[in-house]
Amino acid sequence: MAVKFGVFVPQGWKMDLVGIADPIAQYEAMTRVAQVVDQLPGIDSIWVYDHFHTIPVPTMQTTFECWTITAGLARDTKRVKVGQMVTCNGYRNPALLAKIASTTDVLSHGRLICGLGAGWYEHEWRAYGYGFPDVPVRMGMFREACEIIYKMWTEDKPTFQGKYYSIDGPINEPKGARKPHPEFWLGGGGEKVTLKLVAKWADGCNIGGGNPEVIRQKLDVLGGHCEALGRDISTIAISTGMDIHLLKDGEDPAHAGDWAGGVLSAEQYQRQFRVGTADQITEKIQAVVDAGANYIIVYMPGLAYDPSMLQHFAETVIPRFS
Repeated sequence: MAVKFGVFVPQGWKMDLVGIADPIAQYEAMTRVAQVVDQLPGIDSIWVYDHFHTIPVPTMQTTFECWTITAGLARDTKRVKVGQMVTCNGYRNPALLAKIASTTDVLSHGRLICGLGAGWYEHEWRAYGYGFPDVPVRMGMFREACEIIYKMWTEDKPTFQGKYYSIDGPINEPKGARKPHPEFWLGGGGEKVTLKLVAKWADGCNIGGGNPEVIRQKLDVLGGHCEALGRDISTIAISTGMDIHLLKDGEDPAHAGDWAGGVLSAEQYQRQFRVGTADQITEKIQAVVDAGANYIIVYMPGLAYDPSMLQHFAETVIPRFS
């Protein structure tokens, strides 16, 4: 089975637009990267994060809102799928999210991937007035949201009465362009709740953070949940995320992060990114593929200023997995 690839576009969350002062220019830099990807047939999708405040610490720097740019990027491109890794369930009522996703799927002509997770970034939750429920509550909300979203996409006037959410015959037309419903991915590796929800509802999942040992462990658990439900695990896309700095010929890896201008220290940069040549990066990706991942979603530094690393990746690494 050929491995598929996705790429995160720079939206500001990882301080990847700080070198551009004007917000319009920032948006256009983001969408230019999406359009570059759209012209690279080896890449299946572009991705955005659902966050409001930057990391590693909240700053006054730009972070574009996830679903607004999902819709914008879907109209700025023609071929690639557009997804979120992943929508925070606590930030939007799930019935409304289902409606937003249905609309976005239509405007993208069926290219939407709707990603959903329970949420974790406490600073954002509290700053925006959502509180921060403890883990069991957030997971209970997540479980109910998955069922509501699925019902909104597959039933006429669905009903649901849960502990955290309820719906009473909402009309969701159109339900989307993709059949039988918009593509639905879940993020997170929780073995008792999240992976069970993946087995029941999801078309794809995101696990492991590029760690082969964790991927194997999570897939073993997911396989058990799929078996219990009578589902073939091969019908689920198994994605993992990798932060990659692909070196140019002759580039010194010790200076790979110099371009960042102090946003990350050299030590932080080396911790965050897998820095290497095409052969070295291929080896790292092959390790997660051998562990069971079949969809690699990469984040690359500096694309808002220079997309050549992405093009180099598409020419030298991706063909080895086709």
